[in-house]
Amino acid sequence: MATITHLSETKPNVSIEELLAGFHPSYRFGEVSFNTYRPDPSQPSQTEAVNKLKAFAETVGKKDSGSFLTKLFGKKKETKNGIYLDGGFGVGKTHLLASLWHAAPGRKAFGTFVEYTNLVGALSFRQTVDVLSQYSLVCIDEFELDDPGDTVLMSRLMRELSDAGVKLAATSNTLPGALGEGRFAAVDFQREIKTLSEQFDVHRVEGEDFRHRGLPDAPVPLEDQQIEGFAEERYPNKTLAVDHFDQLVAHLSQVHPSRYRQLLSETDALVLHNVDTITDQAIALRFVVLADRLYDKDVPIIASGKPFSELFTPEMMSGGYQKKYYRAVSRLTALAREGQIGEPAI
Repeated sequence: MATITHLSETKPNVSIEELLAGFHPSYRFGEVSFNTYRPDPSQPSQTEAVNKLKAFAETVGKKDSGSFLTKLFGKKKETKNGIYLDGGFGVGKTHLLASLWHAAPGRKAFGTFVEYTNLVGALSFRQTVDVLSQYSLVCIDEFELDDPGDTVLMSRLMRELSDAGVKLAATSNTLPGALGEGRFAAVDFQREIKTLSEQFDVHRVEGEDFRHRGLPDAPVPLEDQQIEGFAEERYPNKTLAVDHFDQLVAHLSQVHPSRYRQLLSETDALVLHNVDTITDQAIALRFVVLADRLYDKDVPIIASGKPFSELFTPEMMSGGYQKKYYRAVSRLTALAREGQIGEPAI
């Protein structure tokens, strides 16, 4: 018999140690390595990326004779303190970044851009710097440019970590020198972006860009009275989180996003009653973080109401945060297909 819980009634208490313990590759990349990455023979930049990251891994934990300030005012070094992978969706950047994390020695952190900004929100900027300065490597996946304040924050965080001798590795779909181009014209922001780009050895990973695939079809939502019985039959002896969509959305505003991973720690599948379109941007962005944590943990979803393709308004899907919303819809749709038709979410 399935165990029933309710996320909307769960208030996770997470210590600093527990927060930091979550900064590792998700289960999808829990055992990857450079050997499990299969570069496309027609795309030499993929093999080059593997070789560069292998060489970079060997520098992790070794004393660096040039700090960030030295780079700015002293003699230029041949080797930079960070490496940056740019490329389209589906070329394996996260696989490569996780492989670097597994290969590098010492204490290390792996998280998305959003997870690091949430960590700063939970601990404070200074405490985050103090904690992460004890690491040998900090990996930042999916560097985002939706908010100039967050980007400046992360740039300053990385600058201080680099000055403390921490090696940095990042991925994004935009070259660091072009971050914010055509988006934010503030002088301070542009200065931070230039400083950020100077910290990294940039490598472009070429390959098929899966952004042009379009979203997979969302499964037809089930009738509301069917979903709990359907879930219990499909996932016997599992822990099911059963929630009404509006109650879950309201609860998320009371839980810091840095705790969403812990919120889902006991959940094997999510049963959502009456999914509806989110019209408030702050609420929508919180749900994006939840979608990422659900996807990281591979939590199948069984839902009634509207399909996830209608979760966000058309204005949101075409606005400044469209990349986040597109990713969230794609991931939630994949989890719904897994929950309702048994198709593995990839």
